[in-house]
Amino acid sequence: TDVTEKLEEVVMIWIKQIKQVLVESEQMRREADDIGPSAELEHWKTRMSSFNSLLDEIKSSRVRKIISILQAARSKALKQWKELDGSITMAANEAKDNVRYLYTLDKFFGPLAKASPVTMMEHVPSLMNTVCMIYCTSPYYNTSERMTSLLLKITNQMINTCKMYLCEG
Repeated sequence: TDVTEKLEEVVMIWIKQIKQVLVESEQMRREADDIGPSAELEHWKTRMSSFNSLLDEIKSSRVRKIISILQAARSKALKQWKELDGSITMAANEAKDNVRYLYTLDKFFGPLAKASPVTMMEHVPSLMNTVCMIYCTSPYYNTSERMTSLLLKITNQMINTCKMYLCEG
């Protein structure tokens, strides 16, 4: 029971740390007002990397051994652990899925940032069709909050491109 108590203390520390990571990941992002859509892809790539690292750690043999010992001891700490494991898995899946969908927009980011306003407008119908496809098919990215954020960033990029064009001309 001494060993079990020590292992439960370790797991409770992990639980506290993992909860902190989950809380931080759900907080509002502070971004510049004129940030473009490539920042959205970078955000989700970073988030995917963080949660995948966390998943790798949770699935390591060291952690699995500790969890197995606590299962054998019928520890009460495991209920919280299993819930958090599920939350991390869901967050990792969401980030992976969002990265996959946002990569379909990546081909538009260059023309959006470097084209003239006339050339840029040639890409808008395809861009909007792709955004619509993401909205209709993504299980995670199809919320009004996520779509508003993405469309705002696309608009910001278009405005910045037009400003640059005017300043050069």
